[in-house]
Amino acid sequence: MGKIPKSGKIFKGCVEYCMLKKDAVVLDATGLRTGEVKHTIADFNMQRKMRPGLGQAVGHIALNWSPEDSPKLTDELMISIAKEYLKKMKISDTQVLMVRHHDTNHPHLHIVFNRVNNEGKTISDANQRWSNVKVSKALTLKYGFHMAEGKDRVNRQRLKGADKAKYQIHDQIKAILPKVKTMDDLQKQLAMQGIKMLYKYKSGTQEVQGVSFSKGEHRFKGSEIDRSLSYGKISKTISDRVQKQEKQEKMVQPKSLADELRDVLKQSGNETHYLKKEPKTQYLDHEPKNNYLGALEIDISEDVDDEAIYGRNRRRQDKGQTPSR
Repeated sequence: MGKIPKSGKIFKGCVEYCMLKKDAVVLDATGLRTGEVKHTIADFNMQRKMRPGLGQAVGHIALNWSPEDSPKLTDELMISIAKEYLKKMKISDTQVLMVRHHDTNHPHLHIVFNRVNNEGKTISDANQRWSNVKVSKALTLKYGFHMAEGKDRVNRQRLKGADKAKYQIHDQIKAILPKVKTMDDLQKQLAMQGIKMLYKYKSGTQEVQGVSFSKGEHRFKGSEIDRSLSYGKISKTISDRVQKQEKQEKMVQPKSLADELRDVLKQSGNETHYLKKEPKTQYLDHEPKNNYLGALEIDISEDVDDEAIYGRNRRRQDKGQTPSR
């Protein structure tokens, strides 16, 4: 819904663009004369003198809706939503000009406000773009408006300033991301395209907490460009893709003989073998010995001639006999 250009220095150019556009309609003005453009400019400049040191005193916001919302977007509803938007953005107690344009097919409203409020204090523009995203989404859902078109459907040729830089960064990151394997690779590739990638570290440590990107004078947080471009999500995208590629490569490439042998040895080393212990008996001593014959206690005598043994036995028998008479 909301688009916020960089704060400006001169009211004249911004006011003339809003009020002198063909078919422009001033819907509302606070603290300003709108009868003549020069009077409106003079009123803005008069109040900014209360804060002469503030160079960029011109606040400018464009509220845009989808063409599908045209039938229900009356001038009154636009004014009501614009005031609610400013309140949520904490822009109050200051001069405000609201002008509706009809130069495109989508309804839109320009808001010009003085960053020097009625008390001479400065209205901060810090984190305005981030707040704008949240407020725009909340109001879109509240009133049932159509959500903004996807980034792929945005007409890049019509973008200017910060919006143009944001989409250029977005498109370059999306194009490079599938080709890199580390965050360092991404940083180097973006640098070649004129885009700086800057890390935000946790105070006093080297722990990365966020990432931002800059092109020219414009700088954005990763999540401000797109939710998918926060540091955590970019890191995860790269890591997941690298792991997937490595897994696919392993599935495609056959294992070498050396790899298969290592797998077998590794598997064997993890296996545990259990042997059943044999019970001891009175015949066998199960203690390991080198001399198995000695373990069985078998005695082997020297070779003796059988005939000699039998001869001795016969002589003994002959001596024992008594001659018959």
